[in-house]
Amino acid sequence: MFVSDCRREFYEAIVSQRVLLLVASDVDALCACKILQALFQCDHVQYTLVPVSGWQELETAFLEHKDQFKYFVLINCGANVDLLEILQPEEDTFFFVCDSHRPINVVNVYNDTQIKLLVKQDDDLDVPAYDDIFRDEEDEEEDSENESDGSEPSEKRRRFEEDVIERTMKRRQRREWEARRREILFDYEQYEYHGTSSAMVMFDLAWIMSKDLNDMLWWAIVGLTDQWVQDKITQMKYVTDIGILQRHVSRHNHRNEDEENTLSIDCMRIAFEYDLRLALYQHWSLYESLCNTSYTSASLKLWSVQGQKRLHEFLADIGLPLKQVKQKFNSMDVSLKENLREMIEESANKFGMKDLRVQTFSIHFGFKNKFSASDIVYATASLMENIEKEGPETTNFIKALDSLSRGNLDKLHQGLDLAKKQLRAIQQTIASCICTNLVISQGPFLYCSLMEGTPDVKLFSKPVSLCLLSKYLLKSFVCSTKNKRCKLLPLVMAAPMDVEQGTVIMVGIPPETESSDKKNFFGRAFEKAADSTSSRTLHNHFDMSIIELKTEDRSKFLDALISLLS
Repeated sequence: MFVSDCRREFYEAIVSQRVLLLVASDVDALCACKILQALFQCDHVQYTLVPVSGWQELETAFLEHKDQFKYFVLINCGANVDLLEILQPEEDTFFFVCDSHRPINVVNVYNDTQIKLLVKQDDDLDVPAYDDIFRDEEDEEEDSENESDGSEPSEKRRRFEEDVIERTMKRRQRREWEARRREILFDYEQYEYHGTSSAMVMFDLAWIMSKDLNDMLWWAIVGLTDQWVQDKITQMKYVTDIGILQRHVSRHNHRNEDEENTLSIDCMRIAFEYDLRLALYQHWSLYESLCNTSYTSASLKLWSVQGQKRLHEFLADIGLPLKQVKQKFNSMDVSLKENLREMIEESANKFGMKDLRVQTFSIHFGFKNKFSASDIVYATASLMENIEKEGPETTNFIKALDSLSRGNLDKLHQGLDLAKKQLRAIQQTIASCICTNLVISQGPFLYCSLMEGTPDVKLFSKPVSLCLLSKYLLKSFVCSTKNKRCKLLPLVMAAPMDVEQGTVIMVGIPPETESSDKKNFFGRAFEKAADSTSSRTLHNHFDMSIIELKTEDRSKFLDALISLLS
């Protein structure tokens, strides 16, 4: 059931209870969790936080805690499956689901008692009507023996024939209704996509209750930016949501110039700005950032010698000496940095990079600390998927969560260093995939498989890193290929997951087209291909388009996928 009044139906319902928070492993979920934690702190709400990275962990966490808790809040997990069927909860258990995954399961939508969905009201959901999906079971078998024995045999026969005709009609209507139901559900569930960021939904709640702080606003911004960096939402949706957040930023960060109202330099300030679409450039060198940002790398084709020449021509056109560009951005000449954005933008247009400028926000506190929202996204995601083992499984999650607080700059800087390594690894892998022709056309889709022993292959056994690599690889491949048909194809990417168990992780990415609506059909296609070939797959991720698969079953699974999508 959709919650129409978040304050009354959600927050006031749980504020006096003990709550279990089940939070997915993505940056938007972490930001939503931080906002909710801050609200809970205001009202002294008792809660337990459990990170969950997939359906198995969600089920285990529920089974472990179902006796102590009756109120469960699920962040970025749980909306797109039938929760009651998976978890089999008692009738006095309540689930509040704040999840950006779409489409939302119809059973969750029409369950009025136990499942409450926290969804932004103006999201376009296209949920099928109740009567098209559910119908009351009628007692179709009528008791024909209730006929009175006194009637004439001809009368009996006539009634019996009418009865048969009526029952045949009912059966036919039922078959037609079921066929229509299957069709409606197929159309509704065919594509997977994302709705409004969960962090924005939580910030809306804080705002309605007049408890919104600048920190919460910043987390909402980072949650939205995560969706944009991970390519989960359309450019139109991003710009619309940026506009909504910009009004809140103006409200929280207006500055009067008179001396009485000036803020101390230590205070936190959020500013809206048009920035360069270059990853981490303020904490790196401009040269490294240009080489390791997907957009510039793909546009200039930096994996080729010709591309490297174009990069030097581009820098010469801007008028930046290589010596300056290759040192840390902070150490560059102040005179060069003054009009840098305008200069880069002007030259970028000549080199076919018309979208190098992007609307975003930055945060300032103290003299040195300035971060853009995308910096935080890259750093937090890298901390969460850090492959260096440091203690129990939840260590990475807690580190990533902590890095979002202003007081933990050391963790944020560690995340920035990991993010640089990740971006370098992605670009090096893309270069080797394109130069060795690892991306091959399988007919209805492109396919690329990373071999065991490839540098940094361990990093790509993690879902967020593999998705980033796949999306960036598809962009680069579209720029590099001359085959017009291949430019319109989606991509399936596989990487080794666990060598000992012989499993691979596989992800499906929709085509890279101008009118791309970010809807992904691979989730359902993977399920059907696995069912038809009895492949040993594990659909454990909250994103349906990511699966785990036994290595021996890969070829028959791909064959089934090809015939399914042809």
